[in-house]
Amino acid sequence: MEVSRSDYIKRLSSKRGNGLVKIVTGVRRCGKSYLLFNLFRKHLIAEGVPDNHIISLALDDYANKRFLNPDELYNYVRGRITDSSPYIILLDEIQLVPEFESVLNGFLRIPNADVFVTGSNSKFLSSDIITEFRGRGDQIKVYPFTFAEVCSVSDKGADDVWREYVRYGGMPLAVLAGTYEEKEEYLKNLFDQVYISDIVNRHHLRGRDEMGELVNILASSIGSLANPLRLSNTFESERKIKLSQFTISSYIDYLEDSFIISKAHRYDVKGKKYIGTPLKYYFTDVGLRNARLGFRQQEENHIMENVIYNELLHRGFSVDVGVVPVQESDALGKQVRKQLEVDFVANKGSQRYYIQSAFEISSKEKMQQETYSFRNISGSFKKIIIQRQAVIPWHNEQGILNIGLLDFLLNPGSIDL
Repeated sequence: MEVSRSDYIKRLSSKRGNGLVKIVTGVRRCGKSYLLFNLFRKHLIAEGVPDNHIISLALDDYANKRFLNPDELYNYVRGRITDSSPYIILLDEIQLVPEFESVLNGFLRIPNADVFVTGSNSKFLSSDIITEFRGRGDQIKVYPFTFAEVCSVSDKGADDVWREYVRYGGMPLAVLAGTYEEKEEYLKNLFDQVYISDIVNRHHLRGRDEMGELVNILASSIGSLANPLRLSNTFESERKIKLSQFTISSYIDYLEDSFIISKAHRYDVKGKKYIGTPLKYYFTDVGLRNARLGFRQQEENHIMENVIYNELLHRGFSVDVGVVPVQESDALGKQVRKQLEVDFVANKGSQRYYIQSAFEISSKEKMQQETYSFRNISGSFKKIIIQRQAVIPWHNEQGILNIGLLDFLLNPGSIDL
């Protein structure tokens, strides 16, 4: 059972020959190495690239230990290039090589070499390394399996797959695990023994428990507004732990650098400007989020929102939380200012979509509530309500598109109906 990951193969292929180091990033164990060394390699051979023109090295393999020396690595690769035909260089866990930036920049000077790398170090995964290449790095972000990718290898119906996906997410080995107990055990161990340990060791933290508590708080409040000061107050009032907002801000940065969480900024739709804190935080994989909470908090409405957010990122959108300021009259007729919310403002090139995640719309009043912010947004960009229940796609009198969640997840073109 193999997920084709065709979207990523297309992205990698489109970047061939662009003169940049292609940097494959993503949360650990999301399938970066398999994508590069198996799926992409097969694609290259199918496209006619000779096998001896693909130079691949897994640098975490003990058999390749000598290539952790930068001179050995450079000289080996340079020696493999024996003619003027194109060569593809695939390097896994490049951060294990000291001075890897210089080595990669050296490869860029080989005119017929095309370089693709993965890595797991926070410095490597952060935007700082792109700056280090001074415009010579091109980042391809890889995410855990989407719902559609899981469906593509499952013999179950979409509804049954959703029931599992909303609990266990899309980490490849969790999807492939045979039993529910194995899925849960894998995800719990992955979070505690890999992610938390990585961050604590990498940043020499003394407060492993505090980092774990922060993850728990973020996990239990996905889709809610948060900032370091509020979180600091929560630590003190609920956990009886004093942790400054500056420490919390650093911890959140560490979690983002490791691709465990990502943040959505707030965007004033009318004022066309970004607003500062608070922000919203979502987990890269809902299974990891659930594992951190012992699979106890299973609010499908919040998890559905997280899944939609991740799906939009996978499709290449930048995603913000929309804020729509309005003036309204209160019970006494006095004008008051309110801020309505749009769950997601998704942008890609000239495209923009305003999207609401609606777990249940059981009445006309509920529909009015879900569309209220949309009715206060002018302009021609498409407005969409994604409902949990299956519905035949339809437009209301304001032109707002209503689609079902599974239609949205399984059909990328559904939002353009």
